[in-house]
Amino acid sequence: MVKRSESDWEMRHEVQESDWEGARRRSAAQVLREFGNTARLVVYIAAAPGAGKTRRLLEDARRLRDAGKNVVLGWIETKGRPDLERLAQGLERIPPRNVTISGRTFAEFDFEATLAAKPDVVVLDELAHENLPGSTHEKRWQDAQALRAAGISVLTALNVAHLDTAAAVAEKALGYPVREIVPIAFLREADEVIALDVSPQLLHYRLKSGKIVGEEDVDRALEGAFKDSTLYVLRELLLRTIDGLSTPAVSAERTSTAAVFVPANLQNPEAFLKRTAAVASALDLQIEILTDMGHVDDLRASLVALPAGALAKRFVNQPVERDIFVVASDQTYLTQPPLSSHPLGATVGDRMRIGYGKLTVYLGAAAGSGKTMAMLDRGHQLQNEGIDVVAGFVETHGRKETAAMLDGLDLLPRKKITQNGVVYEEFDREALITRHPKVALIDELAHTNAPGSISEKRFQDVLAVLRSGIDVITTLNIQHLEALGDAVYRLTGTAVRETLPDGILALADEVVLIDVTPELLRERLRQGKIYPPERIESALANFFKLENLRALRELAVREALRAETREITVAPFDRLLLSVSAKPDDLGLILRCSKIAARLHVDFAVVHITLPKRPRDKNAYTANVERLASETKLRGGTWIYENALDLPKTLLRISRSVPETTIAAGGTLRTPHWPQADSFARRLLDAGARELFVLARRTENTNGRPNPSAS
Repeated sequence: MVKRSESDWEMRHEVQESDWEGARRRSAAQVLREFGNTARLVVYIAAAPGAGKTRRLLEDARRLRDAGKNVVLGWIETKGRPDLERLAQGLERIPPRNVTISGRTFAEFDFEATLAAKPDVVVLDELAHENLPGSTHEKRWQDAQALRAAGISVLTALNVAHLDTAAAVAEKALGYPVREIVPIAFLREADEVIALDVSPQLLHYRLKSGKIVGEEDVDRALEGAFKDSTLYVLRELLLRTIDGLSTPAVSAERTSTAAVFVPANLQNPEAFLKRTAAVASALDLQIEILTDMGHVDDLRASLVALPAGALAKRFVNQPVERDIFVVASDQTYLTQPPLSSHPLGATVGDRMRIGYGKLTVYLGAAAGSGKTMAMLDRGHQLQNEGIDVVAGFVETHGRKETAAMLDGLDLLPRKKITQNGVVYEEFDREALITRHPKVALIDELAHTNAPGSISEKRFQDVLAVLRSGIDVITTLNIQHLEALGDAVYRLTGTAVRETLPDGILALADEVVLIDVTPELLRERLRQGKIYPPERIESALANFFKLENLRALRELAVREALRAETREITVAPFDRLLLSVSAKPDDLGLILRCSKIAARLHVDFAVVHITLPKRPRDKNAYTANVERLASETKLRGGTWIYENALDLPKTLLRISRSVPETTIAAGGTLRTPHWPQADSFARRLLDAGARELFVLARRTENTNGRPNPSAS
């Protein structure tokens, strides 16, 4: 029997590029830190109380103890909860220091006793706490700093409202002042900062079940700190904080930054920045504003945006190693695409009707992040509330911990499909709809179904289940979002084949980030919790490189933030017109450009202009270009062919046939040491192009795909 799984797919269908030189350049300190031989500071951060910080701290403490580490509980607040008390049993505790104030005795963390005990790891809850008089340090976060400096690892936690960068906004949402503050610089110095993202619905469940406050305070909490509007503000603060901390350390052309040049004499800087921001958002880039272009070669940016003019002409005439967006300084056009342009537009409209199921997506950076465990945990909680829950399809990947989580859940039998002597086990959507539970747990949303299935993709099955009125909780890795293919390839060197429309997140009622640090993912991989033993070393050297995992985590945080804020997509033009020549690597440009157009929800066209003396090329290359340009997966991109002597002027004429068209072209990897003609991009600007999108070329083979270094 052949079974298809997420891990199988990643090894068969992703093209990975090794970076052994980068691995060799890693410092000894980095290597030692990753393998756990130096003191580490690990911080869990949540949007609100009840997110599971204390539980995670205790689970980590037990895991480290079982691995042979000397772990102590320096300060932990179980609040009398039986589940937390059970987790704390058997863990050594540092007795608290008693402090008497005005005749009353209070317990306080004993820093000096912890230092004397010399444990490997100390658990230190409530990081924002202000220490009582007589303590070694004024703040508990200072205790954590000093312990790590003394060679003791620290596991700690706080809520985002206590950060100095978030407190002012949090105070307005909460309606009361935040008095205990932790500087953001403390988090920047931490080895790992992990977000515990929890949906407001789950927090409400925990609140009402007495796991956060006493029964007498539940109603007041629901009207105050646990109002939906307040929780959404705090969640956005959480995701923005993690986004600001998770910028990966990669080469300049792979970093996720757009460098935007705003000269002092720019006529309309506001419109210029808004239009540039739309393109940066489509490429998942953060904006860095520049007022001086003197050191552009040193920029850590994968996109440079600048106004049209003499500087832009000189810039595009140089070797192009990153994307360039030349913007008309007097152009103010911005459009919000209609619903019909959305890849799931019909479904977006359909889901508004009464009786449509709710969709919750657990989003992770990579396999092994804990999405399935979180989904199953939520299933058990709903079942405990008396809700009818069915595990429609759960992929355990042979992990004992995941299989154990299935105990007690109603498990739907898998549907067996036989094709060419191969037996596939797939999700049985018809059986689930007939069974009609209130909630269905359906794993691996991006999965491609076996031949002979009702739908090609599992997300299509999920949409059918939602239409029948069943709520769905599902899982997804960030790299499977179709329009992120370009960003994933830029950041990781991996070309993803199995994708689904990124509009699925806009469709979801809840997108919950399952955050995990790259270091922990690699640890789980080494422990055999993600791939079988024979695939571990290859994965560590390729897709699971620290650099790649950091980049994927950054993308996951940004997409969760985009879904959380329901960011409205805007586009600075209505059509993207890509000019290609008779070069095999232009096939890759078509793929890239189509994904950018899809992200912006704008029309996409490919134009190929040949000289009159050169007849239309009917070889396999041209056939491939036309096929790629017209495939539905490229959002119906149209093919335009013309014969002309003056290529730039002809291209401008074609672009002006549709108002608000921006021309895209591949950059030239030009050698500055030899005299040569102006680049095609420069010739387009000289001919009168007002705006231009120059795409950096990447190594592509004749199929329009990156050349593989491993399979």
